Amino acid sequence: MEKVYDLKNKILKILDNNKAIDIVSIELEGKSSIADYMIVASGTSSRHIQALSEQVLEQFKKSGIINCKIEGAGSLDWKLIDGIDLIVHIFNPEKRKFYELEKMWSELIPKEKVII
Repeated sequence: MEKVYDLKNKILKILDNNKAIDIVSIELEGKSSIADYMIVASGTSSRHIQALSEQVLEQFKKSGIINCKIEGAGSLDWKLIDGIDLIVHIFNPEKRKFYELEKMWSELIPKEKVII
């Protein structure tokens, strides 16, 4: 978990240094088994979104995550970079507002109650 936490901080720094907008990190532990963290950010243009996603992908590969890839390669509005334990979504602001991933994943998920 500590290795993922360090990678998350590197990715946050890369996004910040490269002028990503409204960067949000969401802890998924206890909410989902798909990953430990999700990062959501916005880019200012399709070219900016592409450049950010390529830099994130490069950092994943430098960190030893070989099987990572960019989803939405043909899209101008969003990219998803799957780093196994860390997922990064980069949107244009309009698409981000439409999907509201932060709202969906930040809310507490109630534990199921067993009725006997």
